[in-house]
Amino acid sequence: MTDLLMSALAPLKLPSDGRALGESGRIAGCDLRDGVATIVLKPGPEGEDLDALRAAVAQALEGVAGVTRTRVIVEAALTAPARSRQAQGQPAKPVRAPARRIIAVASGKGGVGKSTVAANLAGACVKLGLKTGLMDADIYGPSAPRIFGLSDAPGLRKGDDGIEPLEAHGVKLVSMGFLVGERDPVVWRGPMVTGAIRQFLTEVNWGDLDVLIIDMPPGTGDAQLAVAQGAPISGVVIVSTPQTLALDDARKAAALFDRTEIPILGLIENMSFFLCPHCGEGTEIFGRGGARAEAELIGAPFLGEIPLHPELREASDEGRLVASGDGPVAKAFVRAAEAMLTHVEAAWRPAPEIVFTD
Repeated sequence: MTDLLMSALAPLKLPSDGRALGESGRIAGCDLRDGVATIVLKPGPEGEDLDALRAAVAQALEGVAGVTRTRVIVEAALTAPARSRQAQGQPAKPVRAPARRIIAVASGKGGVGKSTVAANLAGACVKLGLKTGLMDADIYGPSAPRIFGLSDAPGLRKGDDGIEPLEAHGVKLVSMGFLVGERDPVVWRGPMVTGAIRQFLTEVNWGDLDVLIIDMPPGTGDAQLAVAQGAPISGVVIVSTPQTLALDDARKAAALFDRTEIPILGLIENMSFFLCPHCGEGTEIFGRGGARAEAELIGAPFLGEIPLHPELREASDEGRLVASGDGPVAKAFVRAAEAMLTHVEAAWRPAPEIVFTD
């Protein structure tokens, strides 16, 4: 099906310079799934009319069998300094930050509760009086709509100032889950995933945020590099369970961000112990203290333990944030958020200026 899309797009004349799209080298990827044609384009000349370009692409695909809707994603352009850094093999540094502090929440593997931790850290930041946003960068497995109670949200809308985020529990949100059906898989190749992430990073009207939490996908691939190289990340929080298997992959995630010169703000141990809702006693089901020991090993702060509690599962399934409450799990998230914010300020505190006097 991608051949049909490419054939239909090849003769399209670009509104910016009249060249044929097929000869311009700007098509980074395309896909047709459930009637939705997704086209990822490389950035064009400065000042290009993107609305006209998207309209022209949609018109070119109108006659293609199976296409009922067209989605066009234009990758963010690199600035001249960023191109220079990229040519030297260094991460591209963007020039615009959507928040005063951007904190990535990552894990080396899935299943450790990273998205739940990211969402509740955002909720804890709101509780601490901060204007907070959350970007769900897990394109293949978006969790934010369910966790924030927005599974039936109508979708994202683009206004004059960019893509308008949704809001729940005081947190502004964007997620691929707002653009696809709850049961619809996102079957995209790497360039299309990175294009979507870059669009979230550069085209969302976040407003004036104090903190933007990025819920990273698990692993150490294209999506992680797109975030690491496409946003001015203030620091990263690594989430792991106490098990050695999870810690092995958490170590790889920490190494990725270390290589991209992004500060490791610390580790959070999720499911650290089972907290009985009846007697209040803790049981170390998966062991305990593994993340603390790993933090000491790699020289990173330990931000805290999050217990395993039925309330956390119930709240996530029902679209509530535990961190908004007053129970022991909520207090654990607030303590972890406070530690995270303390370390992010320390990581980016300017060095003292030395003044020489006569």
